[in-house]
Amino acid sequence: MMKPRHKRMFLIIGALAVLGIAAALVLNAFRSNLVFFYTPTQIANGEAPKNKPFRIGGLVKTGSLTRDGITAHFVVTDTAREVPVTFSGILPDLFKEGRGMVAQGKMGNDGQFMATEVLAKHDENYMPPEAKSAVDQAQQAARTLKP
Repeated sequence: MMKPRHKRMFLIIGALAVLGIAAALVLNAFRSNLVFFYTPTQIANGEAPKNKPFRIGGLVKTGSLTRDGITAHFVVTDTAREVPVTFSGILPDLFKEGRGMVAQGKMGNDGQFMATEVLAKHDENYMPPEAKSAVDQAQQAARTLKP
């Protein structure tokens, strides 16, 4: 027969084990749903994950938007590098060439970004913070390279 002290110890150890398993499951789910942001320059440098979803942001290159029915093809740039993007679906009303955008999806083996979601900037003064930062960094880098 177990003493009450031993019963309490087993109960505490069992509760800690259940709590540890629950925490591990939550952290695993959080990590698998975490989506990082990358610029076209970072993608060109190979920093973006392979076969995992991530976000790309920058400006839609002027003159690059074409449509095949419901599929849109365009180029995202941070003024230093460019990445071609394909999106099947309805683009947001505010989506326009020369404006900021963020897209979520995966890189294809052909170097084409296959977007599953596209977000456009809200007005003339707004650009997603990640995209604005990326464009500013690329412009600064371009200025330092010019003689």
